[in-house]
Amino acid sequence: MDAVNDFLIYIDGFLGSAIWFPTFLLTVGVFFTLYLGFPQIRYFKHAIGVTTGKFDKAGAKGDTSHFQALSTALSGTVGTGNIGGVALALHLGGPAALFWMWMTAFFGMTSKFVEVTLSHKYRQQTEDGTIAGGPMYYMEKGLNMKWLAVIFAIATVLSSFGTGNLPQINSIASGLESTFSLDPLITASVLSILLALVIIGGISRIAKVAAAIVPTMAFIYLVGAFAVIIPNIGNIIPSFAAIFSNAFSGSAATGGFLGATFAYAFDRGVNRGLYSNEAGQGSAPIAHAAARTDQPADEGMVSILEPFIDTIIICTITGLVILSSGVWVEKFENEFQRADMSFVTGTYDEANPEDVESLFAYLTGEENGATEYSGPVVLSAGIPQNTSDFTLIAARSLAENTVYTLEGVPITGTVQVTDGQLDDPAVTVTGESLLHSVPLTTQAYTRGLFGNFGQYIVSVGLMLFAFSTAIAWSYYGDRAMTYLLGPKSVLPYRIVYVLGFFYAALADTTIVWNVSLITIVLMTVPNLVGILLMHKEMKSTVSEYWEKTDHGKHVA
Repeated sequence: MDAVNDFLIYIDGFLGSAIWFPTFLLTVGVFFTLYLGFPQIRYFKHAIGVTTGKFDKAGAKGDTSHFQALSTALSGTVGTGNIGGVALALHLGGPAALFWMWMTAFFGMTSKFVEVTLSHKYRQQTEDGTIAGGPMYYMEKGLNMKWLAVIFAIATVLSSFGTGNLPQINSIASGLESTFSLDPLITASVLSILLALVIIGGISRIAKVAAAIVPTMAFIYLVGAFAVIIPNIGNIIPSFAAIFSNAFSGSAATGGFLGATFAYAFDRGVNRGLYSNEAGQGSAPIAHAAARTDQPADEGMVSILEPFIDTIIICTITGLVILSSGVWVEKFENEFQRADMSFVTGTYDEANPEDVESLFAYLTGEENGATEYSGPVVLSAGIPQNTSDFTLIAARSLAENTVYTLEGVPITGTVQVTDGQLDDPAVTVTGESLLHSVPLTTQAYTRGLFGNFGQYIVSVGLMLFAFSTAIAWSYYGDRAMTYLLGPKSVLPYRIVYVLGFFYAALADTTIVWNVSLITIVLMTVPNLVGILLMHKEMKSTVSEYWEKTDHGKHVA
């Protein structure tokens, strides 16, 4: 698994973690924002009216209402990205990462407006009578580029696992295990059965479940969040100050946090922002294609609300909970994940600025004095004795008070380390380090009015968030399979999807997130290229919408 994780990190270095990807994503959003005259601002009020059914017309073709389509798309985006993804972005990039999540969301509101409008325009009815749509249809019919459509559809199937399946159940399982000591095998078994029961019913059942879950889960999560923000209200202004002041300079080292450069905060913020709201990824248009309306721009208006709700509201609140509570720079007792650990040669002190600079350079792959350690770790009752030989980094922080065990028994003797990694994967290391992803958010929720009870809110909210995301992404995947191989391929796909869901509950969290980083890029790039090539058609479609529809004229 070490080799797999190293390979994923290597590939991601050319894709999501390379500076060209977040730059390209934001550039497309900026271009359409200027080209269409800031539609995310001009049409925001109108989008609310369309979503509430104010302009519905009887007899329009489709499988779901506007609200159900929005709920389905939101259930696909509001998931672990809002709980674990924000925490991971702050862990990696510091407060500045939240600023770049906001930028991704603001310009992503326009990107989503464009992709949903074009995809809805070229949707079609399948052999089984259901509506199928998405970027693959505008790529084939609007651009006459079926090869690009096939690439996108294949990437969608892969991303349904990498984005919507594996990280979701993995986060649910780890959250329930840490909070309720629930065996991941039980979580995997129960939720896999529930997932199968929901997705077999197709988009109609998925939309109804999503419309019920989304408002409920948002309410529960936000109540818990404000229970933390209110007692820490004095830290809110300093938190905002850190977000804005660090946006173009990077975040300095503080507490156990080793710091982050501007480029790193920018990259992680945009990347996690995309994972959270999926603007430009091409996923949401698949859900919106099923909406009952004959006006493609109608549904495009509805989609403007998604990044706003998902990132600008929910992610911001999560970020403020983490920053105001201060847990992002604190170390906590935990079991280190293998992919989070790295042994470096020599002794380092986080109070020494030169050591911090050297370690941060090491973590980002830059040339520096820190080198990977190879050699023995001499242990007595699980406690290392030769600490002058090496320093253990866990979760991008200096590990403290470590204990090494094998099958629950503290080790006395020697374990070997090669190129910074333990040779024996069965060795478990516990100690104090920074936290990231869901465990970090969970800790933040215990710093409020509910005390330790706050962790249960995160666990329940996470389960609802992530489960609804897995449901929505199963639909995205089966529409892509329908495009590639026809309706008969949907059932085999759903079976594999449920099996993957079950397996991922037991997999390494870091590896699962690294898979998601890669699959997101593979899906997003073809979609961004496609909507750029159709910019003129998009502008004419919106112009016709305002000229020909009654509500368009009324608003104008």
